[in-house]
Amino acid sequence: MTISISVDGRRFRAVADVVTGEVGTQTVFTYHERAGEVWAEYAGGSIRRGHLVGTREGDRLDFRYVQLNADGQTSSGHCVSEVSVLPDGRVRLHETWSWESRPGSGSSVVEEVPSP
Repeated sequence: MTISISVDGRRFRAVADVVTGEVGTQTVFTYHERAGEVWAEYAGGSIRRGHLVGTREGDRLDFRYVQLNADGQTSSGHCVSEVSVLPDGRVRLHETWSWESRPGSGSSVVEEVPSP
């Protein structure tokens, strides 16, 4: 079943620190979506600044990311995310990613930050 809920304007946070990555529970993503395009800005924890850009087809997001970490190092990679909806209506993204600028890959889960 395809999820038609938009990620536009939604804020996400990792549910756990990612061992082989740099994103952690303090990293906040703000997503945007329009006409099959997705992009986001993110920062927090060990990430000073990050950006992602890609496409959406059905429940699948496919994007490239680039980021600057707290040590001043840049890195980039590719990620495919599957969109799902939690019982409380918040959005969850199941991510499968791999670095393109260095060795390594993994999976992670980010969930929409609840509205205050």
